[in-house]
Amino acid sequence: MRRVYLDNNASTPVLPAVLQAMQPYFTEHFGNASSIHHHGQETRAAVERAREAVALLVGCRASEIVFTSGGTEGDNLAIFGLLSSGLLRSGLVRGGDHVISSTIEHHAVLNSCKQLEAEGCNVTYIRCDARGVIDPEDVRRAVRPNTKLITIMMANNETGVLQPVEAIGKIAAEADVYFHTDAVQAAGKVAIDVIAIGCDLLSISGHKMHAPQGVGALYVRKGTHLQPLFHGGRHERSRRAGTENVPGIAGLGKAAELAREGLASGEVRRMGDLRDRLESGLLGEIEFCGVNGADTRRVPNTTNIYFDHVEGEAFVIALDLKGLAVSTGAACSSGALEPSHVLTAMGLDGDRARASIRFSLGKQNTSEDVDFALGLVPETISRLRELSPVYNGKKPLAASS
Repeated sequence: MRRVYLDNNASTPVLPAVLQAMQPYFTEHFGNASSIHHHGQETRAAVERAREAVALLVGCRASEIVFTSGGTEGDNLAIFGLLSSGLLRSGLVRGGDHVISSTIEHHAVLNSCKQLEAEGCNVTYIRCDARGVIDPEDVRRAVRPNTKLITIMMANNETGVLQPVEAIGKIAAEADVYFHTDAVQAAGKVAIDVIAIGCDLLSISGHKMHAPQGVGALYVRKGTHLQPLFHGGRHERSRRAGTENVPGIAGLGKAAELAREGLASGEVRRMGDLRDRLESGLLGEIEFCGVNGADTRRVPNTTNIYFDHVEGEAFVIALDLKGLAVSTGAACSSGALEPSHVLTAMGLDGDRARASIRFSLGKQNTSEDVDFALGLVPETISRLRELSPVYNGKKPLAASS
C-alpha cells in the first residue's frame, strides 16, 4: 500500500542530510562534550557549530542559544525559569506576579500557566478572534504594573495562523515586560528574527523541522536571567544541566542550515503552493467545508479544514486505512474527548470543531502526494456522510459565530 504522510506538524521525518550529520556522534565521535581531552573537544566543536547554525536561523548570538530536549522543555524553562526569580522558600511563585498568555497556546504553555496559577500567580488569557488571531491591543490593555511575562505563540500548531508577535514585542518593550514566544511551528517555515520580534525568549523544537525528536533550543536574550529547571553541572552556561545530546544537537544544527537554505531558495514557497493546491482542490470538490483561519496569515505548510457532518476521528482512521496520515489537531491531545481548545476559542461549535482536520506538509512531500490526497479525501468524505444520520446532502451545519 502506498502511504502518504501529511501530519508534519506532529512530527517530521529526519532528512537524509540531517541523519548523515548525526551519525559520527553515535560511534566515532562519542566523547562527552564537557571533557577536556581530544574526544570531548571533538564533540564540543560539533555542539558549538550547531549553536552557530541555530543562532543564524533565529537571528541572535550563538551565546544566547540554550539546547533543550524540545519545545515543551523550552517553554517550561522560559516560563518557570523567568518567574522563579520570585520563588519563596516553599517553592511557590510569589503571590502578585502577573503573566499574560492566550487561549490558543500549545498545552506546554497553557498547562505551565495553570501551574503558575496553582502556585499563586495571576494569569490573564487573551482571546483570539474568529480567524484565530490575537489583537495586540488586548495584550496592551491586559498589562498591569506587576506583569512580569507575556507568552504568546508565533504560529499556531493546529491552524498555522501567525500571530502579530512584532506588535506584541513592542508593547512588551514599552511596558518593560519580558516577552516569550513559542516558535515551534514557525521555525523553518517563515523567517525568524528575534531582534525584529523584540522577544526575550523564543522556543523551537527539532522534530518539527526535520531534526530528530528529543532536541530543541531556547533563545535567551543576553541579560535575561533564568533559574534552571534541572540542577547538576554547569552545562549550557549553567542554564540547562545535563550532558549534551550531541547527535541530536548536531542534527538540529544541520536542520537549521537546511531551513535557512529553504527559506532563501524558494523551497518554502513551493511547499506553500502545494498546500494551496491541496486546499483549493478539496474546497472545490467537497461541499459544506471551509478553512479555519483562512482570512489571515498562516505558515505555508498548514491547512485546517472543517468537513460538516463528518466525525473527525473516524475520518482520520478511514484515511489511515487507505494510506493517508492526517490529524484532528495537536498530537499531544490525540484521543481527547473534548473538541480542540483552539477551534472552540475561534468560535467553532463542538460539532464543527470535531469535524476539522489538519493537513500539514513537510520538505519531503511532493505534488504526487497532493494528488493522492485529492483523490482519496473526497470519496472518503462522501462515504462517511452516507453513514451519517444527520447529513441529508442539502444543508450544512449552522455557521459558527
